Amino acid sequence: MHSRRHPQPEAADAAAIAGGPAAAAARRASGAWLRTHAPGLLLAGAVAAVALALGKAAPLIGAPVIGIVLGIAVRTLRAPGAAFLPGIRYASRQVLQASIVALGFGLGLGQVARTGLHSLSVTAATITAAFVAAWALGRALRVRDDLRLLIGVGTAICGGSAIAAVTPIVRPDEHDTAFAISTIFLFNLVAVLLFPALGHLLHLSDLGFGLWAGTAINDTSSVVAAGYSYSHAAGDYATIVKLTRATLIVPICLALAMLVAWRERKRGPSDFRLRRVFPWFILWFVAASGARTLGLVPAAWLPGLHTAAEGLIVMALTAIGLSADLRRMAATGARPILLGLGVWAAVALSSLGVQYAMGQL
Repeated sequence: MHSRRHPQPEAADAAAIAGGPAAAAARRASGAWLRTHAPGLLLAGAVAAVALALGKAAPLIGAPVIGIVLGIAVRTLRAPGAAFLPGIRYASRQVLQASIVALGFGLGLGQVARTGLHSLSVTAATITAAFVAAWALGRALRVRDDLRLLIGVGTAICGGSAIAAVTPIVRPDEHDTAFAISTIFLFNLVAVLLFPALGHLLHLSDLGFGLWAGTAINDTSSVVAAGYSYSHAAGDYATIVKLTRATLIVPICLALAMLVAWRERKRGPSDFRLRRVFPWFILWFVAASGARTLGLVPAAWLPGLHTAAEGLIVMALTAIGLSADLRRMAATGARPILLGLGVWAAVALSSLGVQYAMGQL
């Protein structure tokens, strides 16, 4: 007798073997998503890789700023076509949120307690000064609401990282985000060059300068550069103060989400829901930071997590640069830069003023 050969399964049978029609549909959907988003993600990733390499060669500037500048340059020379836009948009939003969560693994919640009220009181004063100056001076200079909010948050908390954190909540124009980060960077660079000389001129102690640098300079890398150029002790203390200051982005994001909800309700009946703008990624940030605090994250993982967080945030900021319209930024004029100068001066002077009033200088 001749043995019968079973026929090869048809496509539908193969799908059933691999998990059924639902699994096949999911694979088709994921494939369509990848085809739609891959060009923009690859472009943002490639430019970000260049920015990371240049950032190692120029740590004073930093890869995040280089990323956004390169993104703006690429868009100015040759704007990405429509095929790139979905991936660029995804990187500037979802990848941005993922980068904030990854940053949480590098910051233990206990660091806030260890710095104590000695730094938190000065930090609270400088943050208040930043927001008041951004509101008052921004209105006087007729700077758009979103742009003055971004400059105020960036100056008050932690520069580009803070701007990145609030962007998914307030959803400003990409070029406003790029302009705000560029403005913050300008005064970061000035601070790194100016603060150590002023500290010696004012005869500040190591802890006094560390507290000043940690509360008045925006970006962490700039705080570290200024602090350690003053002294090793000043650098250690400035870094801790800066990390404590960075955690305050969590309540600020929550407050902004509530403000967005209130504004929507004030405009009248709508289908707005707080959960749509609620910064859920901030809760994941807190969870990541809590995992670090509880020792649930092995120490061997931390360098890799730090590298991943840096890569994600550089990729996200590069995507923002690729979305920015340089002509619109130029049309904005010098007023945002003047606003950044005024807010930065308010923060620097209020930090020194509070320390002097408390007898800490």
